[in-house]
Amino acid sequence: MEKQTSFCIIGGGGFRAQYYLRIAAALPERFQVCGMVVRDETKGRAMERQWNVRTYRTLEQLLQHEHPDFAVVSVSWAACQYYLLELAERGIPALAETPPAPDLAGLRMLHEKLTERGARVQVAEQYHLHPIQLARAAVIQDGAIGAVNQATVSISHLYHGVSLIRKMLGVTFEDLTIKAMSFESDWVAGPTRSGPPAEENIIRSRRDLAWLDFGGKLGIYDFTKDQHRSWIRSNHLSVRGERGEIFDDRLSLLKDFRTPLHLQFKRINKGELENQEGYFLQGIIVGERWMYENPFAPARLYDDEIAIAHCLQNMAVYAAGGPGFYSLAEASQDHYIGMLIEQAIQSGETVVSERQPWAGET
Repeated sequence: MEKQTSFCIIGGGGFRAQYYLRIAAALPERFQVCGMVVRDETKGRAMERQWNVRTYRTLEQLLQHEHPDFAVVSVSWAACQYYLLELAERGIPALAETPPAPDLAGLRMLHEKLTERGARVQVAEQYHLHPIQLARAAVIQDGAIGAVNQATVSISHLYHGVSLIRKMLGVTFEDLTIKAMSFESDWVAGPTRSGPPAEENIIRSRRDLAWLDFGGKLGIYDFTKDQHRSWIRSNHLSVRGERGEIFDDRLSLLKDFRTPLHLQFKRINKGELENQEGYFLQGIIVGERWMYENPFAPARLYDDEIAIAHCLQNMAVYAAGGPGFYSLAEASQDHYIGMLIEQAIQSGETVVSERQPWAGET
């Protein structure tokens, strides 16, 4: 039987923190939330009633009563860095939300005071851990489409999109040049974090486009604010290699130079039609091969929750002395490139990256 991991959450029970609570409730044999730091007492009491979890007003109070394997830091950009420093002083591994600091100065400070001093910190970047992204990555790693040289990502904003581009291209801290532009148009406003729209509302939207040249490898970033929640805009990802291409749920490759193959990434869900095994994602199959099998089945989690559950599982291994999975250095690089994209859009000029002090860290 797998060992249960105990973790605490530092955060006021906001949008992100509740992901971890839902996942722990769905997978109690794997995860236990041993306590939360909620500074507002009224909010804390409400979280206790809703989630049956103990809350404390300060980290010091929590640690007097609880002994977590690691801490999830789910607070604002500005507050995150201070909690990470305090946890490092106490020797407690930390899983930080994205990004771990608001600006370049903050990222450099965290590198100096955390990474260089051996603090055990990972970052909860989940997009590359979505089932479809893990299936695509497995196809790439198998060499089915040959050496990859291009990736287009239109899924989420800035550092999230950059992370996917890097993962698909197989780049880490390489220097790059960026050209970018934006385009504005009207559309009907869709859902937000607060829920569906209450009425029809035409709003102005901005589409950001950026070309990331890593020298022999090209990443294309394409994102319109709130497109990932929109009912009338689609997400898109494509990866091109020497011998084939991934285009959303399609895989085109060569059996030999005369024989093209056209396959699909097929989601296999239980609980559909007459199936009575429960409703959950079993995995993703391409042709005759499973390219992703859901390790959290039969828990009823949607894809973003599955991805964050992967973060938690990887963090449990890391906190127990295992390998890292998305380091502070990687998160800093993705946020840095995201800031360069914004700079290129605003200036209209080609922007060239500079080697940062975390480059080469893992």
